[in-house]
Amino acid sequence: MAWETVIGLEIHVQLSTQSKIFSGSATTFGAEPNTQASLVDLGMPGVLPVLNADAVKKAITFGVAIDANINQKSDFARKNYFYPDLPKGYQISQLDLPIVGEGHLDITLEDGTVKRVGVTRAHLEEDAGKSLHEDYHGMTGIDLNRAGTPLLEIVSEPDMRSAEEAIAYVKTIHSLIQYLGISDGNMAEGSMRCDINISLRPTGQEEYGTRTETKNVNSFRFIEKAIRGEVIRQMDELEAGNKINQETRLYDSNKDETRPMRSKEEANDYRYFPDPDLLPVITTDEFIQGIKDALPELPWQKLERFQTEYELKEYDARVLTASKTLANYFETVVTTSGAKAKLAANWVTSELLGALNKSNTDIQQSPVSAEEFGGLLKRIADETITGKSAKTVFEAMLNGEGGADEIIKAKDLEQEKDSGAIEALVDEVIAANPDQVAKFLEAEDSKKKRFIGFFVGQIMKASKGKANPQQVNQLLAQKLK
Repeated sequence: MAWETVIGLEIHVQLSTQSKIFSGSATTFGAEPNTQASLVDLGMPGVLPVLNADAVKKAITFGVAIDANINQKSDFARKNYFYPDLPKGYQISQLDLPIVGEGHLDITLEDGTVKRVGVTRAHLEEDAGKSLHEDYHGMTGIDLNRAGTPLLEIVSEPDMRSAEEAIAYVKTIHSLIQYLGISDGNMAEGSMRCDINISLRPTGQEEYGTRTETKNVNSFRFIEKAIRGEVIRQMDELEAGNKINQETRLYDSNKDETRPMRSKEEANDYRYFPDPDLLPVITTDEFIQGIKDALPELPWQKLERFQTEYELKEYDARVLTASKTLANYFETVVTTSGAKAKLAANWVTSELLGALNKSNTDIQQSPVSAEEFGGLLKRIADETITGKSAKTVFEAMLNGEGGADEIIKAKDLEQEKDSGAIEALVDEVIAANPDQVAKFLEAEDSKKKRFIGFFVGQIMKASKGKANPQQVNQLLAQKLK
């Protein structure tokens, strides 16, 4: 039977505020357990929450960027449930009046297709603490440093139909929140987590099937694997004549499978009611307009500019603008090197990203700064070194051997541009290979290029890669005629 996959995502983004959403506690990652939890975070009697204005501003910034309706009146509710890392016994969240209403996001798939995904809402809430199991034999440790950290939960419409579309959407959100500066998006540290809602229905049927929710998946690779695995599981169940249970599941990356966690709750299970300690949030037209006026350049705007201003192909521009950090790195390289944008794009996307991927390093941890990389390209552009020598220099820079000029001098890599010296090398190689010269002269014009390549290779080898390639080719053409 032909099945259609229906996917909706709930993405939890940890907002990069200096303090928590309802207290003055710090939000620094990696602090000693329970050192960043105040009396408010611990839910002690008599304490009152105070809303962090910066969290509100960051939420509205996201809403404006996705062309969403901003609810100028929003309020907070208590979501009641018991869990050891939820000290108050409830979570402060938003239900009926979220701060961000309906919006949309356009995603681009690998084949260039653009698809619009609806965003149902984005609401503010506080994060829970963290349960620690690994280091406690038969027990669970509770770290409440994360309790009260501001979250923006972004809820999509069930508009995605494949793992590819879901990953494109998550990556677009990830890029956008970094460009906006509202979150670092560090998935390894839990700054962005994803709940995946999946159901299957027979192709052509309008009614949705029963969905499951896979909770707290925190990497692009695991999101893709969890979706593919859950789709296969549901398909097998349905084709065996079984029903899908509406439930919450967990993704086990070691076994590459989802497993049941608990039956799926409905809103009434949480006994939501308005939080009596927090007044409604009222935002003015002027406040929202100020946020609109201060919006930075967005990913899709930078993509378009890179294609027009730098005359880059769409693929190169898309790679370079996928990350704000990488886009800024590229522009700094162009500015400091004076090299053509195409040369800079080729070196950044091929040599730099290739080396970083090989060492599993992010652009933010690049051992070669943008200014240092620009210094290398400057020496390629002014023909101080050849492209081949540049790769040797770059390898040494990665190993921390110094800047480009320092390495060029230490390794004696400066390009040989003296025409007399190059001509002597050309004569020497031609004289040493009379058989190849004879074959070149006898060959058809369409096949002569292969022999030219042989001679150029021999000359570059003799010069230890230092001979100017253009001069070599010009002199070879003259001599071989």
